[in-house]
Amino acid sequence: MMGKAQRDKGARGERLWRDECRKHGYDAQRGSQSNGAVIADVIGLPGIHIECKFVERLNLRAAMAQSEGDAKDGEIPIVAHKTNRKPWLVTMNSEDFFKLYKVWEVQQ
Repeated sequence: MMGKAQRDKGARGERLWRDECRKHGYDAQRGSQSNGAVIADVIGLPGIHIECKFVERLNLRAAMAQSEGDAKDGEIPIVAHKTNRKPWLVTMNSEDFFKLYKVWEVQQ
């Protein structure tokens, strides 16, 4: 179980990632958890399931497993993660990376 400070930092991280998405032109919002429904931490990028982490030490495999487990069929699971005073990083599995890369490559 998480303490209040951890929950607050997690919520702050979700707001920071939402703002990062908005900076790039996406109408992102924090996801709202209700009635036990699984929803991404940040919504507004259709087809992407976002697990957001704002921690100094991250178990990336566990975070990715959480995103993969929560993603709906057809959604690409990612982990958007950040530490203090460092830029955001995005992690995804290689199969999804190459699917996206092929789409990008065709457009070049």
